[in-house]
Amino acid sequence: MSERVEILGVKVDAVTMAEAVDFAERLISARKPSTIATVNAEMLLRATYDAEFKSVLNAAELVVPDGAGTVWAARHLGYEMPERVAGYDLVQELLKIAPAKSQRIFMFGSAPGVADKAKAKAENLYRGINIVGTRNGYFQAEDEPEIIAQIKNSKPDILLAALGFPKQEKWLAAHKAELNVPVSIGVGGTFDVMAGVVRRAPRWMQRAKLEWLFRALLQPSRAGRLVALPKFVWEVHKSKK
Repeated sequence: MSERVEILGVKVDAVTMAEAVDFAERLISARKPSTIATVNAEMLLRATYDAEFKSVLNAAELVVPDGAGTVWAARHLGYEMPERVAGYDLVQELLKIAPAKSQRIFMFGSAPGVADKAKAKAENLYRGINIVGTRNGYFQAEDEPEIIAQIKNSKPDILLAALGFPKQEKWLAAHKAELNVPVSIGVGGTFDVMAGVVRRAPRWMQRAKLEWLFRALLQPSRAGRLVALPKFVWEVHKSKK
């Protein structure tokens, strides 16, 4: 496996997209319950004051650098970090190869109807894909046994959970053994983009590492979260030895 580098107490795998996909496929073949976390700057900052979240991230079998900030931080601290492995793109790569491997996918999360639209999009893009179930992310504690039973009965190889961080990572960790899914991934806004509810940044903004700015401009409710970025830069700089 690749080198793991530590950023603000979180161990992140220095992987390329191809290596991340290959490792995910090996996890599926192993048939043991495992999780993949996709971490950006905001998540790393959260881990500095949320001990449970930090522990959950460090317990994941694979932690990929989702975000230009994560890649910058690793390099600023003197580590090799080959590239950004965006969570959305990682999901698409896994969905793309799932039909040929007869893999089963479950989509859990987002607002009512969004996962169904994401399912339809995936079925249109990836002919033969087997999405064995969907469930929205609006639920109470008393609904959890039913949700867990639905997922377990569907026997997915890959569980995509779009509940937003840190909820999705904590939820997957809490039910990891019970769900017994070979690969579970917290995927944030992936279903929203697939469903067409939220637009993704143009390619040039992705290449310029400005996707975070595009999201803030598109969703003013996220603008307040931008204040976390200078703090993240400062915390990374302070941690540099």
